[in-house]
Amino acid sequence: MQIINPATEEIIKEVKEDTKESLFEKLELLRGNQPEWQKVPIAERVKVLKKFSDLIEKNIEDLALTLTTEVGKPLQQSRNEINGARKRIKWLAENAEKYLSAETMTFEEGMEEKIVYEPLGVVCNISAWNYPYLVGINVFVPALLAGNAVMYKPSEYATLTGLKIEKLLKEAGVPEKSFQVAVGGREVGEQLLDLPFDGYFFTGSYKTGKYIYERVAPKMVVCQCELGGKDPLYVADDITDIKAVAAGTADGAFYNNGQSCCAVERIYIHEKVYDKYVEEFTKEVNSWKVGLPTEEGIYIGPLTRKGQIDLLTQQIEDALRQGATLETGGKRIDRGGYYFEPTVLTNVNHDMAVMKDESFGPVIGIMKVQNDEEAIRFMQDTEYGLTAAVYSSDKARAEKILEQINAGTGYWNCCDRVSPALPWSGRKHSGFGATLSHTGLRTFTKPKAFHLRS
Repeated sequence: MQIINPATEEIIKEVKEDTKESLFEKLELLRGNQPEWQKVPIAERVKVLKKFSDLIEKNIEDLALTLTTEVGKPLQQSRNEINGARKRIKWLAENAEKYLSAETMTFEEGMEEKIVYEPLGVVCNISAWNYPYLVGINVFVPALLAGNAVMYKPSEYATLTGLKIEKLLKEAGVPEKSFQVAVGGREVGEQLLDLPFDGYFFTGSYKTGKYIYERVAPKMVVCQCELGGKDPLYVADDITDIKAVAAGTADGAFYNNGQSCCAVERIYIHEKVYDKYVEEFTKEVNSWKVGLPTEEGIYIGPLTRKGQIDLLTQQIEDALRQGATLETGGKRIDRGGYYFEPTVLTNVNHDMAVMKDESFGPVIGIMKVQNDEEAIRFMQDTEYGLTAAVYSSDKARAEKILEQINAGTGYWNCCDRVSPALPWSGRKHSGFGATLSHTGLRTFTKPKAFHLRS
């Protein structure tokens, strides 16, 4: 399998893909050793994962360069992702004993009623390329802390990063037979669905998640899917600093080239502040430096996947045919690599694909609304339900709006952020289940009830 640099279209490296036979052998290793890893006290597992975090910090420049080279995100954004991953490991490790240890619920008249959190067993993590450290750590770190063995399949677009993760985990003390990497593309992923895992955890598109869910359903094992989004953002008429809000929300839409499931994907602006907001938003977008992601000061690098260029082009052409206005951008950049101009569209409506279908790239539609009620109606008009954001000087007003949006996360005066202390979950086509927080630790366990009479 060829690993291609999206900034130059050069082949970085060729790696050997797994076969059906090698995947089965890796699964047998995991299955044979999982009970031994489960017997390791939680406190010892925590030490191992904390050491993994320390090794990430020690090797951050090498890890960031590898990530940038194969995924295309600017080098500083790669460092930011890795540092963010360390914060998640810290929270999960520091809270593992609290939420994974047995709990006595009642003790009356010689009868103890207790919950024990047992690991699922051997879990399969089919991961994503856009934030390989963050979305991977959401799964394999709590899975290992809970005593599971893990088959980790990084995206074929982040394979080298996945292999670096494996190396550091094992250097930190995770047994060879407790963590294995499946290397390959779609065919390898398909073969993993045929193997007898005790749970499947997928991060990616709705289409693929739906397919995985249907494929593994007959096994009646845990299957959790973190899928895409068409995340709305509403700016009310009572904001006081339009320039700052425009800059912050532009970052929420275009950070990592918009290649984030929780990136702002559609924006609704109260008519009283609409013109000024569009002016400041467009000015902010035009101030960004586009270029090689290894250069300092670059905000927009290449897209990770070449095929996304066609999707974005189609969305823009569809919007323009239906009357949208192109404020800036709109096309592929004429240079080597998968570069696309940051694009802002106004005069959009919900008949346009750019306001309905996930873009996953540097394209945003901005729509004028008359009041909160109209904003809510448009925000609700989606098959997705990952995040929603409201900017307003009135917290109660914002919360009232967010309560009416069927999404897993609500933001007031912020957007495009994830906290390890809070559950990360989607609704509708954005998936189901949760990672992070105490919920995300217990996701990788099966509770057992004990009734103990003395």
